[in-house]
Amino acid sequence: MKVVIIEDEQPAVLKLESMLQDYDQSFEVIAKLKSVKNSIAWISENSALVDLYFMDVRLQDGLSFDIFKKVSLNKPIIFITAYNEYAIDAFKVNSIDYLLKPLSFVDLSASLEKINSLRDNLPSDEKLKYDELAIMLEQMQKKYKMRFLTRVGDHIKSVKTENILLFYAEGRTVYIVTSKGDHYIIDYTLEELMKQVNPEMFFRANRSFIVNINVIEDVLVYSSSRLCIKLNFKFDKEIIVSREKTGMLKSWFEG
Repeated sequence: MKVVIIEDEQPAVLKLESMLQDYDQSFEVIAKLKSVKNSIAWISENSALVDLYFMDVRLQDGLSFDIFKKVSLNKPIIFITAYNEYAIDAFKVNSIDYLLKPLSFVDLSASLEKINSLRDNLPSDEKLKYDELAIMLEQMQKKYKMRFLTRVGDHIKSVKTENILLFYAEGRTVYIVTSKGDHYIIDYTLEELMKQVNPEMFFRANRSFIVNINVIEDVLVYSSSRLCIKLNFKFDKEIIVSREKTGMLKSWFEG
């Protein structure tokens, strides 16, 4: 795992490096950054290389939270600090844990096991990579879209997300199906929608359909490796779960 340490106290950096090697020799520290300014510059160019950040709160030139105002840290973060008053701020970002100095190997190990637990709490064929884990964490912390606007003639309607049974695409056109049975066009792609709706409530079955869990009446075996979703309302299109998503559907449907 490739690690970045953002910490301005050299003894703390050396101690963390040693503990990481004791925990797992596959850990590789690829950058050690001491300031907000240097961190912003490095992350802007190299964020794709990182699996995990370790970060102190108070740095040479300010608080590490200032980094988030300039760059997107889309990977898991473990805060290690002497100050306990920033814990709430830490968990507003992709924070796995908030550890207080002096750092102990027991606490560090527990934090790293938390990451492994998130990854391993899925079937073996659906293990998360660390970049996927970051997306998962972001989804856990974000607020989801409550309403969608659609235009009908000269009228603009606002539809509550909770009243949307289904999103589906026909070519480049995307529709919603409401609880009243209306079909409206919306100006989003399915890829964009999956970033804005609660993944506990909505599942993307394939390239054309995103389904609300509350309207699934039955799931049938369609072939040896695919499933068919049956809805509890009349809909004239067949929804087949793509082969690579069958395991994900089972995990999602089970909760």
